[in-house]
Amino acid sequence: MLMSLNKEILRQTDIQMLENKARSIRATCIKMAHDGKEGHLNGALSCVDLLVGLYYCWLNVTPEDPKRKDRDRFIFSKGHACTSLYAVMADRGFFPKQWISRYAQNDSPLPSHPCIHALPILDCSSGSLGHGLGMAAGMSYGLRMDEIQARVAVLISDGECNEGSTWEAATFAAANRLDNLLLIVDYNRIQSVGRSDNLMGFTSLEEKYNAFGWVARTINGNNISEIIETLKEFPFEKGRPSAIIAKTVAGAGASFMEDQVLWHYRVPSDEDLNKALQELNGFPVCMESGA
Repeated sequence: MLMSLNKEILRQTDIQMLENKARSIRATCIKMAHDGKEGHLNGALSCVDLLVGLYYCWLNVTPEDPKRKDRDRFIFSKGHACTSLYAVMADRGFFPKQWISRYAQNDSPLPSHPCIHALPILDCSSGSLGHGLGMAAGMSYGLRMDEIQARVAVLISDGECNEGSTWEAATFAAANRLDNLLLIVDYNRIQSVGRSDNLMGFTSLEEKYNAFGWVARTINGNNISEIIETLKEFPFEKGRPSAIIAKTVAGAGASFMEDQVLWHYRVPSDEDLNKALQELNGFPVCMESGA
C-alpha cells in the first residue's frame, strides 16, 4: 500500500510498517547475494531505506502502467547494488516475486547490474559509474521541453562523486535550472578499495553541490522518517536542482557487515546468511506467502 505525502504527519504505525518493509528488503538482498554468488552487499544494504522512501511514498510510478508519459523517472545509478532495487520493485509488484530466485543467472531478467534489455520497465541500464546524473539531467531537460510535469530522481554512490562526468552534469543541471531533478547521494563512506573520505578528501559533499548551484541538504539516510520528511519538501528551491546527501552505514542491518570495506565484494556464506536473517528478524520477499 502506498502512503500519501499529503498528510502532515505520517502515523507511527505507517513508519513502523515501512521499517518492517526495509528489514524484509535487506533480508532479500542478503539471500540474493548468497544464492547468486554475488557481492556488493555494502552498497545494497546502505540504500534500502532510501528506496523504501522513494518507492512507497514519493515516486509517481505504478506497476499497472510503468511507462506512462507523466510518470516520475528513477535512475538507480549505483547499479552494482541492484539487489536492493530488485527487491523493492518485486515487492511493489513491478515483476513477479519468483524472479528473485533467478538473480544473476544466465538469461535472467535480473542480472547483476540492471539492464533495460533484460528488464524493460527500467528507465535505463546502469552500473558504469558516473553516468547516472548525466542521464537524469538529460531526462529532466527533455521532460521540461515536452512540457511534461514529471520529476526525475537519481540515486548515486558517493564513489561516483570521484567522476568528472558527475560534476559536468551537476553544472548542466544548475545552469538550466532543472528544479524537477532530485539527486540522492548514498554517502556510506566506503568504496570498492577503501574509504571515500580518504580517497576524495575530507570535504563536505553538501558544500560542493551548493557551490555548483544546487540546493543540498544532508540527512540520516537510514532514518525513514527523516527521508520522507525531506522528500516532502522537494523542490528545495524553485529554479534550482535539489540534492540530498544521505549519510548511511555500509552494510546497514547486519551488524557483522556494517562499515566493513571487505563486504563490498564478499559473498555471504550459509552461516552469514543465517546470522543476518536472525538479526533482521524478517523474511525475504520471495519467501512471503509462499511466493
